[in-house]
Parts: sequence; structure tokens; C-alpha cells
Amino acid sequence: MSNPEVVNTDDSAREHVAPDPVAVDPSLIFDLGMHLGQDTAFYLHKGFRVVAVDADPDLCAAATQRFAAEIDTGRLTIVNRAVSDRAGSLTLYRNLQYPEWNTVVAKWAERNRRLGTGIIEQEVEAVTLPSLIGEHGVPYYLKVDIEGMDLRVVGSLEAITGRPTHVSFESTKVSFADLRIEFETLSALGYAAFKVVAQQLVPTQHPPRPAREGRTVDFDFDFGSSGLFGDEVPGPWLSVEEALEAYRPIFLRYSLTGDDPFVRSRLLRAVLNRVGFRAGWYDTHERA
Repeated sequence: MSNPEVVNTDDSAREHVAPDPVAVDPSLIFDLGMHLGQDTAFYLHKGFRVVAVDADPDLCAAATQRFAAEIDTGRLTIVNRAVSDRAGSLTLYRNLQYPEWNTVVAKWAERNRRLGTGIIEQEVEAVTLPSLIGEHGVPYYLKVDIEGMDLRVVGSLEAITGRPTHVSFESTKVSFADLRIEFETLSALGYAAFKVVAQQLVPTQHPPRPAREGRTVDFDFDFGSSGLFGDEVPGPWLSVEEALEAYRPIFLRYSLTGDDPFVRSRLLRAVLNRVGFRAGWYDTHERA
């Protein structure tokens, strides 16, 4: 049984050919926040080489068994680390009910506790995005789903010369001022086109035929998957201001029926959900 390959930031410890720090590798995807491996499975099915990163050792062990053949052939590298904007030791707040809610951000852990989920704390080692890129190359697509650290990690692309062609991460739903900061950060990194994707609707997505990214495949997306990526993401590409306008009704719905809802009555929230005011959660996809 192969073990997950863990990034070693000491270059002297491993013989390897250094990747080009500028050129995008069109065959490479980074899955930051691998969780149960749904997204990794899709990217592999599409024919890409994947570097999948997760802080949870149990999730990494399960993925090592599931993807043993892909690891053995070098198509998949699993990195059992938290992804952060700094290396070193961090506290991982492991969610007992929803491992996809694992986070290294204390504020997010407190929200999860308020929502009634159990949490255990564990010390883990962190790796930075520039370090991952230095080890494995510049990915064509960078998926980030790391519960509260998304923008800080994406912002660390400023420290390197290369940029992934496509990036996605979960945007804030609480502060419109913070949302503007997200788009200012992305614009400064050179991203100019955006899509706003309802993640709760991902199970209704279907890979197009013929493919616009990787191989033409059939694939059924589980609830919680990130779904299609790159030029296969549904909907038109938007400017910054168009994307911000698309988020205004999303923020309204979240304020009414989200995690800390203005509407306190469960019955009334259920009615609002049935008529289209479901909060949901949304990823922003960006293209250089």
C-alpha cells in the first residue's frame, strides 16, 4: 500500500527536477481541501495529474486506499498538511459530523459549534501555496476549499511569478466589504473574468460533450463536490462589477435564512426556502 506523499520543504532531502516557477503545467490541478476526494476523483477521471492536500490524517489515509493505483503511477500526490499563508504548526479544529467543515480558523470553529457540531482539536503541520508550487509546479487549475483560509492562501500567489489559469474558492456571504476585498485581491493577481456558482446545485451539473477541459467524460457529482471547473463552468464570464451585482441577492438570502438568520422562525424560513430564498453557498471561479 502506497503512503501519501508529503511535501518536504527541505530540497536537500529529495532528488528532483525543479519545476518551472512561471510556466503553467496544463496537465496539473491542485485540490486544496481534498476532504472525501470527490473532486480529486473527477480531476483524475478527466485525465489530469493531481496534487491533493488535506490536514485531516484520517481523510488522507482513506484517500490513499481509494486512489492507490493513481498514487503508484504518479498521477496523484496526497499531501497531509494544512494549507496556510505560513508554514509551521497550527491547530486543526476537526468537525465530528462534517469533516468538510474542518478548519484552522478559530472563528470558523466557533460558528460550527454554534451550529451544534462537535469539534476536537489537533496540532498539524502547515504548508504554503508557494511551497507547493515550488515543489510541484504551477497548476492549470487551483481549487481552494479550506474553510476560512481561502483568500489568504490565494493571496499568497502574489509571492510567485506564475499564476494558475483558473482558480476557485468559496466567497464570503457575511460582509460585502470583505467581498470587495476578495475581488480587489483577485484583480491585483491578474484575474479579470469571474463566475458565481451555486454549490448546492452542483449535483445537477453534467460535463459537456465534447469536453472543454481534459477528456470527455460522464460523471455524477455528489452533494458537496466543487463540480465543473475552467471553461466548463456554467454561466457567462462576468466583470468584477457584474460579479458583485450577482452576489447582492445572495447576500440578502443569506442574511434572511443563513447561519445567523434575521428570520428566526423556522417555519417562516422553510417557507422562504421553498419560494427561492434558500441561503446556499457559492464559489467564485476566476480566469486569468
